[in-house]
Amino acid sequence: MKTKRISIVFFGTPDIGLPSLEHFYNSDKFDVLAVVTQPDKPSGRGQKLTPSPIKKCALEHGTKVFQPKSIRKEPEIIEALKQLAPDFFVTFAFGQILSQEVLDIPKYETINLHVSLLPKYRGANPIQRAIINGDTETGICTMITELGLDCGDICMKEPICITPDMNCVELFEICASHSPELLEKTLIGLKEGTLTPKKQCEDGLCFADKLKKEECQIDWTKSAQEIHNLVRGVYKCPGAYFMYHDKIIKVMETKPIDEEFEGNTGDFVRFSKEGIDVKTGAGILRLIKIKPEGKGEMFARDWANGIRK
Repeated sequence: MKTKRISIVFFGTPDIGLPSLEHFYNSDKFDVLAVVTQPDKPSGRGQKLTPSPIKKCALEHGTKVFQPKSIRKEPEIIEALKQLAPDFFVTFAFGQILSQEVLDIPKYETINLHVSLLPKYRGANPIQRAIINGDTETGICTMITELGLDCGDICMKEPICITPDMNCVELFEICASHSPELLEKTLIGLKEGTLTPKKQCEDGLCFADKLKKEECQIDWTKSAQEIHNLVRGVYKCPGAYFMYHDKIIKVMETKPIDEEFEGNTGDFVRFSKEGIDVKTGAGILRLIKIKPEGKGEMFARDWANGIRK
């Protein structure tokens, strides 16, 4: 007898959810009934209203799209979702908090894909925080969505290694590529009753608060390794930076060096074809690639040639 396909409504907004949504579309085990995403936002120099990557994908597949400003306050959308009668809601970086009324709509559960090994790094920026804090491992997990912040029962986990020079964009891509399979196993396991979610323990609980711009300014009194981790953790989003002659210099790539120089922290102590070496609170940080204000990304050595003339 042919197994009935699992029906879902997918909630998501940024690129990280695309591989999972595409996987559901391409699978013969699932039906995507609708997609819920954030409203179009101004983008680019002309500030033209631009749809989210998830919306673009849904429209390409001819799927109904809902774009609530706040889904908890839009009864018409809630009623439309009830009429769809899905087996599951799947949320992945949606960007809004769901009410209990919304969570109760699916036949089985609302499942969230979170990019950390909960209970570590509950909150908005788990990928960035893991790298900034120098972690060597993170992961992805599926959980039952509850009203609290990332506190629901855990369904499945998958550890992911963080290599010494991996930046947040690279880790985003790895998490995105590993997520479809974990989501599929979770939904099938819950529907068939072969998967039993487990309550989160409180050991290792910590929060990944939303990044603030001031956190991204480099403090040269910190160690070279700590600054290297910051550069990797906020790479391009929004980017670590320092000020030079009242101009913002974003730092794109660095290398910590276990070496000491005389001088003050923040001093450029050596110039070479490899880059610019800066004295930190502990060790030397080599700037390899930077992005000066108003210019494109470049090798630090080329920028150094310009400022030394």
